[in-house]
Amino acid sequence: MKEQKKIATDVLVCGGGCAGIAAALAASRNNARTLLVERAPFSGGIITTVGLPFFDGIAEKKTGRVVVRGIPFELLMKMGRVKPGATMIKPHNPTIRSTEEFKVLADRMLSAHGESIQVLYNSIACDVKVEGSRISAVMVANKDGLVEVNATQVIDCTGDGDVAHWAEVPIEKTQPLMPMTLHFRIGNVKPNPELLGKAREALQGASEAGKLPMFYGPGLIYAFAKDEIYVHAVRVPGDASDATDLSRAEMQGRSDAWAMFKAWKKEVPGFEDSYFISSGPYIGIRETRRLVGRHVLTAKDIKLGRRFDDAIATGCWYMDRHPNHTTIGTAHDGGGGYQPDPYDIPYRALVAKKVDNLLVAGRCHSASAEAASSTRVTVTAMAMGQAAGTAAAMAVKAKQGVALLDGVKVREELSAQGAGPLTDA
Repeated sequence: MKEQKKIATDVLVCGGGCAGIAAALAASRNNARTLLVERAPFSGGIITTVGLPFFDGIAEKKTGRVVVRGIPFELLMKMGRVKPGATMIKPHNPTIRSTEEFKVLADRMLSAHGESIQVLYNSIACDVKVEGSRISAVMVANKDGLVEVNATQVIDCTGDGDVAHWAEVPIEKTQPLMPMTLHFRIGNVKPNPELLGKAREALQGASEAGKLPMFYGPGLIYAFAKDEIYVHAVRVPGDASDATDLSRAEMQGRSDAWAMFKAWKKEVPGFEDSYFISSGPYIGIRETRRLVGRHVLTAKDIKLGRRFDDAIATGCWYMDRHPNHTTIGTAHDGGGGYQPDPYDIPYRALVAKKVDNLLVAGRCHSASAEAASSTRVTVTAMAMGQAAGTAAAMAVKAKQGVALLDGVKVREELSAQGAGPLTDA
């Protein structure tokens, strides 16, 4: 029988999405040996695996004032989308001009740390071993087989709270879950004043004919080129933390995207010579499991602008909760769309109960469903990731679990490094 491969590290980051990139970079920069595992062959999460080109949450919508710095700001600066030291950004969510360039940038930044960061792409965390109040090992599946990773501190940036789930710490899953969206791109589209209205009519027709179960918008955005649209419109209900349901949703998303393209090409002026460029490669997931941590961030916390001594990040995105039915011309409905002032996210919202060496960062952190509809976006996830990576490295140095760290000390360290909450700026 083949001997199982084992890897020892100070900090293990599970998931290389927005939160995971920042967590890995922060842990390494704070002198911790770091291993990053990511299921895709590249990092970037929703930016690269889904194709979303927006840095949502970097600045206030009303004023354009920058509210998040640190690694998210550094990434945006290195993409040439903001100048060093900028305090204002307009529009408030700048667009990345190339998701392929972002992949390369992320690779370079991770590789620049030499042996202090090891990256395993095409690898997925699939189980854990818990001994007492510690995760003693995380099992990772890849081309080497089943690999046992022994990490002093573990950061769950999977988006779905997979590690937290397997460690049997308190989590929740609100029903109904927000729907998934497959993003896609269509080339050689000629802009004209009737484009959006006619595209919407075509989707309504396809839906009435039974060719399209549901949709929203549509959002047709010339994000990458003057003759290419990036599409927000697919809406697929389901539970992405269930393997069977996720597979069904991926197939439904592709079917719906193709149905939209065919309807537009046939019926909408401007699409006559268009072609389908690409989708995905993964469907976009808004919500599955969330940690029930040492503090659950609530909508009341956000709406009241509640301040926390252990604040480690600032959120500013609107409460963007998508329903599981067609919405024409808008994404949310009901109580969605509330625009808060910049608010604090406390360290305790990253800290798991029961297990002392686990942090959770990104959209699966500890928050109510309504609060998470704001905190789940790209830049806010990155800010939480940087806080988690910094805290994990501090815990390694202090030879204690992340749950025992003083969150105020984490905040102070982030502030000293030009990151942390807006209130420290």
